Amino acid sequence: MRINIGFRIALECPQPTVATLMVDVHPSRADDIVEQTPLIVTPSVPISRGFDPFSNVVHRLVLPAGVTTIEQDGVIEDDGKPDLVNLAACQVPLAKLPADAMAYLLGSRYCETDLLATEAWRLFGRVPEGWSRVQAICDFVHEHIEFGYQHADCTRSAFRAYQERRGVCRDFAHLAITLCRATNIPARYCTGYLGDIGVPRDPAPMDFSAWFEVYLDGRWYAFDARHNRPRTGRVVIGRGRDATDVAIVNTFGPHRLAHFEVWTDELPAHARRVGSAAA
Repeated sequence: MRINIGFRIALECPQPTVATLMVDVHPSRADDIVEQTPLIVTPSVPISRGFDPFSNVVHRLVLPAGVTTIEQDGVIEDDGKPDLVNLAACQVPLAKLPADAMAYLLGSRYCETDLLATEAWRLFGRVPEGWSRVQAICDFVHEHIEFGYQHADCTRSAFRAYQERRGVCRDFAHLAITLCRATNIPARYCTGYLGDIGVPRDPAPMDFSAWFEVYLDGRWYAFDARHNRPRTGRVVIGRGRDATDVAIVNTFGPHRLAHFEVWTDELPAHARRVGSAAA
């Protein structure tokens, strides 16, 4: 299966402003890219490309005063299978966790394990460890939070989401991650493309999506507390401790979002698409 992915973002700045972008497909999926336009910035400015501590691709540039448009279009190959489900996946004992997984047991900016630990153990301490516990957490978060784009708040943490019982996909992910970490399950935040493939089309405009991954039985598995069902066609852009680490755009100065558009569409077999959406 091939998926057309891309975006067009316009940012308005009152003066030249340094910015970082995390918009490239994660290197772990680099071999699946069939074709892709370069990152197009209008007006053209120098761009540097590097990697952050989580192996995500990060671009840095100086946005000029006025409106800058940033866009990219591409096609990626996907196996067409839904998220892997392994009901027998076991929790790895803490003493045997690899060092890089241990880091995802700690609290972070949006995932306050210290504030939710008691509640996490009250709710899930009697649930069998491993896949069953993670699924129980997803079920709880899915029912506990009301989804709505009008509820978006970039300052909302997992604890606030738990209290307010509303949010967007990042809030579902943050709360589920926090409850997993609080019960000794390594969990990390993911952002990327997730189209309406194999499900009814959402009438709302397409957006980047947030989900999370947990470490069970020596590997990472994708979970999605917002949709709470295996989905097809996830294309990861960034992974980190929480949304702080994988912001699509960071500006070091004021800006206004003048335009935002994302597309993620399954293509007919062997179709070519690059450039058509950005025309």
